[in-house]
Parts: sequence; structure tokens; C-alpha cells
Amino acid sequence: MEIGVPKETKDQEFRVGLSPSSVRVLRENGHDIFVESEAGTGAGFTDEDYRQAGAKIVNNSSAAWNRELVIKVKEPLISEYKFLQKEQLLFTYLHLAADRKLTEHLIDCGTCAIAYETVEQPGANKLPLLTPMSIVAGRLAVQFGARFLERQQGGRGVLLGGIPGVKAGKVVILGGGVVGTEAAKIAVGMGAIVQILDVNVERLSYLETFFGSRVELLYSNSAHIETAVKDADLLIGAVLIPGKKAPILVSRELVKQMRPGSVIVDVAVDQGGCVETLHPTSHTKPVYIDEGVVHYGVPNMPGAVPWTSTQALNNSTLPYAVQLANLGLKALEVNPALAKGLNVQNHHLVHPAVQEVFPDLVG
Repeated sequence: MEIGVPKETKDQEFRVGLSPSSVRVLRENGHDIFVESEAGTGAGFTDEDYRQAGAKIVNNSSAAWNRELVIKVKEPLISEYKFLQKEQLLFTYLHLAADRKLTEHLIDCGTCAIAYETVEQPGANKLPLLTPMSIVAGRLAVQFGARFLERQQGGRGVLLGGIPGVKAGKVVILGGGVVGTEAAKIAVGMGAIVQILDVNVERLSYLETFFGSRVELLYSNSAHIETAVKDADLLIGAVLIPGKKAPILVSRELVKQMRPGSVIVDVAVDQGGCVETLHPTSHTKPVYIDEGVVHYGVPNMPGAVPWTSTQALNNSTLPYAVQLANLGLKALEVNPALAKGLNVQNHHLVHPAVQEVFPDLVG
């Protein structure tokens, strides 16, 4: 099979769909890989690295896109819609619940779109291709939050860890899944006061065995959210309902009650976000101030550390990519987890969760 790896076009997105080591594995399986020139430069991989792995370097996006299987990191932007083809296999993050325009175009053009974030193994929300980037994003959320709490960045000038004689900053995390857990690890390590709110009591019990008394664990309801958010120096949105838009848990009215210069980092922004006042931003312009609060809404946070992120993502995506390359659509019959990643096929929206978001597009 011919596999294309285009250069990412999202603002300051330096990750790449396949690393040279992944290219080598696919070549060993008999496939031809076409990598757009400089696609891996931002992640530390040169064109020569890809040539040595067996890839062919192409000089334009069209030559990378015009293949049977296209492997990317982020969803196609409007400038890339022209490259999408009927019966082409697209394997990437899509987050369609937050992007009606892309959903409509994928349906119209007939591309077979498989989303990393909805590939699901048996069990409770086991999302193997979302997990590595959730780990990175969770850890970065506190790192970026601490930065934007600095006065020069618009924050209220709080050092999360405090110092002897001065109270530490408070980090409130909405959601105790992978993102929330990883964010808490970093916040605890920095010496912050940490609260996690989640609706899953079993998950809260697990987190207690992990963090002990170092993190306050609360059942997530409107009363607890209101009390916690008003007192937060850093609020992290870490809510996930696979395939669906994130629920709004923090209203504008509640944001108004936060202290001026507090910071919100909503990792759920690529699924619509869980804070009413938050909208997507970019690495070029990551924050804005609304109701006196600093808002960070970069939807591709792991792109800030592309060397780490690309390799972590490839460690998880490669076995699925090999199956798709070897078997084509038959891979969906062989691998039920991969089949759950299918979002659009033959001009139809097929993923149940996304269908619930756009019922008028079903049919």
C-alpha cells in the first residue's frame, strides 16, 4: 500500500504522523511511504533520516496526500480539504464532535476517516491512542498554568509551590481520568494544594490509593464545583466523554467569581471545552483574558514537545497503522478496537457518539 505522511499545518504543530522508526517497520511489511519534505523537522527528524528508513521524500503536500492511506497527527484544516479523496483511508486525530464543517466535508468527499481518539479497547474507556497524548497534555497543563500565573504573563503572581511561610497555590482539576491524574502528579510534585473532582466514585477510590492524603478528592457536582473553582489559582479542565462534546461545567457566572489573574487551562478544548468562557487559541497566541481570568485553550498542547510526543504517539499508533496498511478496511473486521475508531465511511457518519452530536447528518 502507498502511505502518505504530510507535514502538519496547524499553528506550530511540530509533531509528525510517522517517525523514521515507524517508517522502517512499514517498509519491512512491504509498503511504500511518501513523506513530505521537512514533515519531521520540528520533531527532530531530517529528510535523510526518513530516506535511510526507506521513505521517499516528496516536495509538496499533494504528493503526500495523494495516497491510499494518509497518516497524520491533527485533523485536516480547511486548506487541506481539497486533498481528501473518495475511499481514501485517513488515520489521525479528528475530534469531529467539535468540528461540524470537517464532519460535513468528510461525509461529502467519501473519505474513510478513522480517529485516533475513538479507537477503543474492551473495558471502561480504554483509549490506547488518546492516552499517550493525554499524559503529555496533563503534565503540560500544570507547566503552562504555572507559567501564566506569573505576573508578567497576565497572572496573579502566584508560585504554585509557595515557600515556607507563604501558602502554596491551589490547583483544581475537573476530571480524574488520564489527563487529570497526570496533571495532579505534576502539581503535587510542585508542592501545590490539589483538588480533583470526578463523577466516578470508583475512580476517586483508585486515586486515593495513588495519592493518599496529598490530593483532596471530591465527587463532582455543581455545589462542589462552585466552591472549588472560586478558590482556584489554576483550574484545569480534564473532562472526557469519548467521541462527544465535553459538558459545560463552569459557567461564565462562575468564572466571574474567580480571583483576577487566576488561570484556566482547558485540555478538553478539542472536544468543545468544559468552561463556558473558553475558546480555542494557538501556540502563537495561547492566552486571552475574559472576566479578569487568564484563559489557555490550545487544542494541540502536545505539539509544544514534539520530540517526546511524536515518539509516544507512534508507540501506540504503529500496530494499528501496520494492520491498516496490510489489510485495508478488512483490518476493521479483524480488530474491533480499530473498528470503533471509524467515524465516517462511504459518505455516512457512522460513529454513535458523533451521530448524537449531529443527528441531522445521519442518514
